[in-house]
Amino acid sequence: MKEHAKRNTGSVILHTIRQSKVLSTGILLTVAGAVIVALLPPLVLEWIVDRLSIGETFAFLAAVLYFGLIALAGLLESGREILLTVFGQRITRSLRRALDDKLSRLTADDLSKLEPGVISSRFIGDVDTVENLFTSGIISMAADLCKVVSIFVIIGGKNPGLAVLLLLLVPVIFGFTRFVQKRSLKAQLENRKAVAKVTNHVPETIKNIRTIHTLEKEAYMEGRYGDYIGESYAAIEKTNFFDSVYSPVILILNAVVTAVVMVLSASGIPVVTTFFGMSVGTAVAVISYISQVFGPLESIGMEIQTIQSAVAGIHRIDEFLALPERWNTDEMLRLKEHVPCVELKNVCFGYVPEHEILHEMSLQVQTGEHLTLAGRTGAGKSTLFKLLLGQYQPWSGQVLIYGQEASLIPDSEKRRLFGYVEQTFHAVPGTVADQIRLFDESISLEMVEEAARIAGLHETITKLHEGYQTSYAVELFSQGQRQLLSIARAIAARPKILLLDEITANLDADTEQTVLAALQNASINRTVLSISHRLYEQTGGKIINII
Repeated sequence: MKEHAKRNTGSVILHTIRQSKVLSTGILLTVAGAVIVALLPPLVLEWIVDRLSIGETFAFLAAVLYFGLIALAGLLESGREILLTVFGQRITRSLRRALDDKLSRLTADDLSKLEPGVISSRFIGDVDTVENLFTSGIISMAADLCKVVSIFVIIGGKNPGLAVLLLLLVPVIFGFTRFVQKRSLKAQLENRKAVAKVTNHVPETIKNIRTIHTLEKEAYMEGRYGDYIGESYAAIEKTNFFDSVYSPVILILNAVVTAVVMVLSASGIPVVTTFFGMSVGTAVAVISYISQVFGPLESIGMEIQTIQSAVAGIHRIDEFLALPERWNTDEMLRLKEHVPCVELKNVCFGYVPEHEILHEMSLQVQTGEHLTLAGRTGAGKSTLFKLLLGQYQPWSGQVLIYGQEASLIPDSEKRRLFGYVEQTFHAVPGTVADQIRLFDESISLEMVEEAARIAGLHETITKLHEGYQTSYAVELFSQGQRQLLSIARAIAARPKILLLDEITANLDADTEQTVLAALQNASINRTVLSISHRLYEQTGGKIINII
């Protein structure tokens, strides 16, 4: 049996890097080039100013070199940002593919426990934070650190006193940065939780809108939504406050340090000028370097914050990727002949350990047989269908389809084996043909039309303005016709077994007869298991009570 490799955010990122060697190399070259070239213009400016201060002229080429280096540094910075953006998009695409693949492998039990809004936040918000880890996080921080270290080396040679002063300020800036970051990160996490609640609240409200109207709970639901929005707003306000405080403090420190250095340099005190004295050109260069030091230090603080936010996103993504997966269904389908079509052997099952629904249940259904399941609500009729479809594994015993374990039947084969009709029709975006085909390219238009004819819908569909290629809309079909679409969808792939789950429960008497007639046609030469007394009365077969 083929095992799927365990994946996490790190493995997805490493795989993307290996597939993007040229892009990764380009990022490294532009990052290194931008750092090196950005250090050169102040040195050229220092040479020019010193020449002018002693009355000498300087070559025009020196000015061209100065502005050329500034332009080159800007181009390299732009190139770095462009390449990082492209790389970040590739990371985003790879992570969303991994999450989508994981979503398809989750067990039905785990998937039913997850809120739609929480799942959506993994695909959108958390993945975006990981993208920011590269576009404005770890790589940018590495470049800024290299730039700061290089500037300190240069300043140490030009003005030792300034280098010492800046070194003393670094712990202060770092401590202030950490103070701001921790509180800002906490606020971001609070906002993300609130946004997940908001995202989940809207579809849940729409899903239960009839119940809400019936119980007159509109104000209650609106109040809950307002509470979630309020939580998000309060968290964003905290983040905005810390962001607005941080930059002005750094800019004030920049101005203060520059002023102190200029005053000390011009003090005329021999001991002071030994450490802070410098030429006019050096002063110009030093002022330029001071601004270049504080800029990266400010950026590093924000980049650390971005990295922390990304770490939280990575943790949430890895939690999702670590959820238990469905049992492997990649084995070759080996259906046996001359065995029951459906067979249960001493099956025990429940959704939670404390509550067993099916106990030592045994059952055989022969090929072509029609069987109706009866029993009280909660007896396990629909649960039995879920076991037959391989959505769950029994606690004990066996669920066999033509001698094959139901849970091990490959997903790619299930539609050719099972046709499942539920109580309610679930539409998909697309044409009327897409509602039947479900984007399965192996199902031809002829097969779609054949299924529609058997279900009694072909004439209705051909009267639409574009026939089978008409874009689906709920108002095109009545409730009974939508149930006929469900039947056509179930039999389009010509399955061997039909599973019918109370499909006439919500229909009036006349519509019910139309649907039952379509089911009689669809049931010919097929094994049929249904949860419906009415279908049993209409088509015959045998009935089994589940206690």
